[in-house]
Amino acid sequence: MSRLIEQLNEQIAHEYSAHQQYVAAAVFYDTQALPELAGFFYRQAVEERTHAMMIVRYLIDIDAAVTIPGIAAPKTDFADVVEPVALSLEQERRVSEQFDELAETAASEKDHKGLNFLQWFLKEQVEEVATMSHLLTVVERGRDQPLLIEDFLARNPFGGGDAGGAQPAVAGG
Repeated sequence: MSRLIEQLNEQIAHEYSAHQQYVAAAVFYDTQALPELAGFFYRQAVEERTHAMMIVRYLIDIDAAVTIPGIAAPKTDFADVVEPVALSLEQERRVSEQFDELAETAASEKDHKGLNFLQWFLKEQVEEVATMSHLLTVVERGRDQPLLIEDFLARNPFGGGDAGGAQPAVAGG
């Protein structure tokens, strides 16, 4: 098995972990009666699950072994409305580094199909980090008045953009 295949299987776990962390953030905001923030994170959770399933589909399509690994429980206790967003920005930066490493492996293995598959994710991660960074700025400003954050998000929805190019196929989709 190539190193890229091993890393892609590991990335499935990272994507599911991000999915679970976003669900935990959404639930936190939902219990705080902050539906705009909750909705944003529920949508992010679905997006991360979709990313995992894109990797699964790719591995199936190239006739590679697919491993659906277990994941650790997400953080569910947050001190304030800022902490889930700050954690999410750290997570997106980490995922960006993971996709950079995947691309480096594909290039070193001269796996051009694998590198082509990863291009969409590399673009997507630029958007994900920018979105979460923007949201962190907004949430930090409204830390003491979360309803202002809700109002801002209701008037200025962001996130969920298109990374451009053909999105990889999704397993089961």
